[in-house]
Parts: sequence; structure tokens; C-alpha cells
Amino acid sequence: MSEAVRFDRVTKDFGTLALDEVSFTVEPGEVVVLLGLSGSGKSTLLRHVDGLHRPTSGTVRVLGTDVGRAGSGELRRLRRRIGFVFQQFHLVGSLTVLENVCAGALGRLRGPRLGLISYPKALRHEALEQLERVGMAERSLQRADTLSGGQQQRVAVARALMQRPEILLADEPVASLDPESSAQVMRLIREIGTERNLTVLCSLHQVDLALGWGDRVIGLRAGRPVLDTPVAALDRERAMSLYAEVGGAAMALPAAVG
Repeated sequence: MSEAVRFDRVTKDFGTLALDEVSFTVEPGEVVVLLGLSGSGKSTLLRHVDGLHRPTSGTVRVLGTDVGRAGSGELRRLRRRIGFVFQQFHLVGSLTVLENVCAGALGRLRGPRLGLISYPKALRHEALEQLERVGMAERSLQRADTLSGGQQQRVAVARALMQRPEILLADEPVASLDPESSAQVMRLIREIGTERNLTVLCSLHQVDLALGWGDRVIGLRAGRPVLDTPVAALDRERAMSLYAEVGGAAMALPAAVG
């Protein structure tokens, strides 16, 4: 497949424009960071990738699927190929860490599951392997709500990996974490993405993390891409100008593609 994700002149109108004529492509295995002020369209863009939103106009193609035209069954199949890590960890606090991770495989199982023992033994073993990869195997039988924020996000990453995804989306995954935990989680996502050749799209506010972690930065302002460049060609001052305001209006930033 020549591209994992393609946005072609995508607009999303909720009454106000959340995305405005957005076009870009992401190659398989590429790690892309979305930067921009709150409300710039980062989360909306990510939600178009797995069909949580559909475009008002334009085309979103993901792993060969036209998301805007996909029926419910086609969309379910696509979502099984996409892992999603959120700012809020969305773990079930009263369940064990291991059962939370097993739940990431529900899309490839038939019927509901009640209790850890209801999952196949091979799947429980796979979940333990994912927890080992994120450094949380020793806490597999601990209640999820007893973990720190950084630990919970590691479990959320392991749960997403249980989908065996081809694309991993992360929406402000470290916004509620301390700097040390943030660096650890982002390093983990990057390492796993490289190991498994995952395509990764991640929205961030932390410019330093973005510059040290991604392959490419797409900067958004008011729903429009104003920056699209490899991290190697981007310095901190230019990246920070996405967040600068002069006289109450955002500072102009020349677009860059490459």
C-alpha cells in the first residue's frame, strides 16, 4: 500500500469550521505529530482517521478505505486495524490491569466476555506479553484504579496493541502526566511503533517532545495546516510560533511542505 492515510481537501463543519480544506498523506510506518493551539482541529482530524467523524466534504482514505463512504460493517473492520490512545485513559478502574488489556481484543472475538477467565488462554498470554512490553506485567492482577497516571497510560497503550493495529492514533496522550512520565510514555510509543512498523499519528502540545519524538510535524491553525515539515528541518522557535499570539491574533506562520 503506497499510503496509510490520505486527506484530500477535507472540511468538517459543526456550525463552525473544525477542519478547512485539509490535504496531506501519511506513508506506512511514518510517525507524524500534530501541533497547534487547543481548538485548532487536531482531535477532530484524528477522529476522521477511524471514522468517529466523517467529513462534511472532501475525502479521507485510510488503509484503502474511503471513510466517508464506508458502511457500518466496513467501518468496524477498519477500526479493528486502528488503535487509539486517549488523553483520558478510559480504563475500567474496578477491573484488573490484565482484563483491561484483554478487552482490547474484543473486536476479534465473538460474543460478550464476563470476567478474566472468559477470555481464551492464548489471548490472556498475549495480553501479558503486551504488558511485559510496556513494563507493567508485574501489576497485571492489580486494579486499574490503583495505578498512577503514567502507569495507566502504559496499560492503555498495551490495550491498544491488543488490536494488532496497523495504525496507532494518540490524542494528547501525555497531557495529564508529569514531564518524566510524559517522556517515558512517548518514548515507549515511538519504540513500539518502530518495532512493529506502525503508522503513528499523535497530537501534542509539548513542542520539545514533538521535536525529539516524531518524523514529521503538521501544524494546524483554525482547522488549516500551516506547517508540514520533517522534524529534522524544524527548529524549536519555528515550532513554538504555532502557539504565539500577537495582539490577540495568532502570529502568521508561513506554510512549509517537505
